[in-house]
Amino acid sequence: MFVIVFAETGLLVGFFLPGDSLLVTAGLFAARGDLDLGWLIVWTMIAAVTGDATGYYIGHKAGQALYSRPNSFFFRRQHLIRTHEFYERHGGKTIIIARFIPIVRTFAPVVAGAAEMTYRSFATYNIVGGILWVNSMVLVGYYLGLAIPDIESRIHLVVAVVIFLSLLPPIIAWLRSKLGKPSGEAIG
Repeated sequence: MFVIVFAETGLLVGFFLPGDSLLVTAGLFAARGDLDLGWLIVWTMIAAVTGDATGYYIGHKAGQALYSRPNSFFFRRQHLIRTHEFYERHGGKTIIIARFIPIVRTFAPVVAGAAEMTYRSFATYNIVGGILWVNSMVLVGYYLGLAIPDIESRIHLVVAVVIFLSLLPPIIAWLRSKLGKPSGEAIG
C-alpha cells in the first residue's frame, strides 16, 4: 500500500493507480481486524506526503521541460495543462483539494514545483492535504466496516461507489465546460 500511495501521489506514472478505493478498502480490513488502524494511517500518510514531495521535486527540477515532453502511454501533457489551470485558479489550496481528485492528485505537486511555489508553502499544504486525505478515506472504510456487518462480501460495490465519487468532480467540471456554464454556477 505504501508503494501504491507513494507512486500515485509522487510519480507521474501513478495517475492510474487506485488511491481512494485502496485506502477505503484498507479501512474496511482494519475494521475487521486484519490491519492495525494506527499503523495503516501513519504509513499511508508518510507515503502520501513523501510522494507529493517527490512530485514537487520532479516539477522543480524538470520545470518547463515537462510541458514540451511528448505524450506517451504513461504521460499525457493534457493532464499537466489541466492541473496547471486548476492550480492557477485555486493557488496553494490546490495541493489539498487535489488529494481528492484522481489524476489531478498526481500532477498537482509537479505543477507546484514547476510553478516555483516555495517549498515551505508547498510542504504546509502537502502535510495538511496528506493528513486529511488519508484519514478521511481510511476512516470512511473503517467506520463502514464497523457499521455494516459483512460489508467485505460487497467490496465490489464499495469500490465502485468510491470510484464514482472520486470521479464526480471532474465529471461535473466536464459537464460545465460542455454546457458553457462558468464554474461558479450550478448546473440545471
